[in-house]
Amino acid sequence: MTKIIPLGAETRERAGKGTARQTRRDGRIPAVIYGGKQAPLTISLEKFEFTRVLHQPGFFTHLFEVTVDGTAHRVLPRDVQFHPVTDVPLHVDFLRVSADTRTNVQVPVEFVDQEKSAGLKRGGVLNIVRHELELSCPADSIPEHITISCEGFDVGDSIHISSVKLPEGVTSTITDRDFTIATIVAPSGLKSDENAAS
Repeated sequence: MTKIIPLGAETRERAGKGTARQTRRDGRIPAVIYGGKQAPLTISLEKFEFTRVLHQPGFFTHLFEVTVDGTAHRVLPRDVQFHPVTDVPLHVDFLRVSADTRTNVQVPVEFVDQEKSAGLKRGGVLNIVRHELELSCPADSIPEHITISCEGFDVGDSIHISSVKLPEGVTSTITDRDFTIATIVAPSGLKSDENAAS
């Protein structure tokens, strides 16, 4: 089950650049909640509270419960615009979700069982091609990460999406090829020994 993070918000009466600038001067971050066949809702978030959750791992894969004037909205962050120089968040877009909403998200991968890989035990190196996978998931069960076992892989082997067990209801958005997530490559010392031998 996806972790749901509570977040308080206030309604913004008007949209527009001038209002957004005033909101930022007041120490708040302008945001919008859209989707779910409802009208967009312009809101503002408390700057420090939002910045704290923004910098936690997996921000874009967590559901938030944004409470505005006593009404809770279940949302998924879709975009954060940052100041080009200071990296301060300037605006946030949230998508309304329900139990039957499917969404595409970037989910980080983690590699386990490295000690059970013959190639890594012989000094091979795990070369990660994709640190994240773009997956289609039910909004209420977005995985925190995808765990991939290195067991049984040797030098020269590739780990493809077809060898990864995804959680129930979760599919890769790339369906036209069996793409590579990682390879086990020979260390530079092993390569030069092989070259010398040939």
